[in-house]
Amino acid sequence: MRTQSAGRRPQALALLFKPLILLLVAAALLSGIVGGLLRAGLPLPGAGSDWVGRAALAHAALMMVGFLASVIGIERAVAVKLRWAFAAPLGSGLAGVAMLLGHKELAAGLSVLAALVFVGVNCVVVSRQRADHTVLLLVSALALLTGTLLWAAGMGGGAVLPWWFAFLVLTIAAERLEMTRLMRRRPSAQRSLYLLMAALLAGATLSAFDARLGGLLFGAALSLLALWLMVFDIARRTLFARGLSRYMAVCLLGGYGWLGLAGAAWAATALGGPWRDAALHGLGLGFIISMVMGHAPVILPAVARVKLAFGPFFYVPLGLLHLSLALRLGGGALVPPWRALGAGLNAAAIALFAFTVIAAAWRWRIHHGALSARESQA
Repeated sequence: MRTQSAGRRPQALALLFKPLILLLVAAALLSGIVGGLLRAGLPLPGAGSDWVGRAALAHAALMMVGFLASVIGIERAVAVKLRWAFAAPLGSGLAGVAMLLGHKELAAGLSVLAALVFVGVNCVVVSRQRADHTVLLLVSALALLTGTLLWAAGMGGGAVLPWWFAFLVLTIAAERLEMTRLMRRRPSAQRSLYLLMAALLAGATLSAFDARLGGLLFGAALSLLALWLMVFDIARRTLFARGLSRYMAVCLLGGYGWLGLAGAAWAATALGGPWRDAALHGLGLGFIISMVMGHAPVILPAVARVKLAFGPFFYVPLGLLHLSLALRLGGGALVPPWRALGAGLNAAAIALFAFTVIAAAWRWRIHHGALSARESQA
């Protein structure tokens, strides 16, 4: 009986905190998008209000810590089934609220505490299953902690952003490594991946001391990692499958393309080129949001117990994301107003994806509710 009650406690805690954490995540996402649109030059109603100005200033922190770190923290907490693990997404979500209220020191402190808990969660993951992908997840958590410590110390975006991006890139690489662990690969392929991860971390480290050298190394590592993933990821095979498997492959391969372009833009920016927006948003939107769109139909049922009826309509927000990003980064370099238009369509793509997920969940409930009714009548 004790074992059963102990097993129910994390689930009960998840049910208690999940609505609050999800509300915090949604607030961070929405405010981060608003801040991003303002930074892109899109005129917004209420642009003069305090919270909108703070959202613009804290755009990167809201998206990476308040939104993405919280989402990943929820997924990991559900996986380990430990009550204290939910402190990580709760802390990073509350940090987002503190940013919007103008309490930067409190936000930084909450972010550091959340990252420390998250490192502890990943230590548990490694202790339960020591494998290449779990060790890489722990390294990604340490990258998040490093970035939040630098942010709390008052370091600028040039020092902080590479670590936050390294956290996200390493997390995705670890997930893909787990998905493809049964594929046969040459030992040299595995070693090359480790070298790329080391180069990425070295580039993030150097960026705080030598922006030029650090940026070159970080960008090169991103582009080479994109090439590695295109060659060795199972998505090359599942692209010829059907249904959800093919959709995920399209998301992944498209994201890897943006990862390669973002790496090149990152290196070019380090050399003085005007490609900062392409580096940051090619990576943040083109790669990371593509990964979110690709994995959401698989992760949501496992984490939120929300089942989705997959259909071809999932391709619509994905296509809009890629087209709007091309308009923003390509057309915006030639015609400045296109940058703001592209940013607005980026936001529309994310909103459309959220609507698509809600509609897919509704369709699943209606379909399976009808099936249950027929079975009960029979």
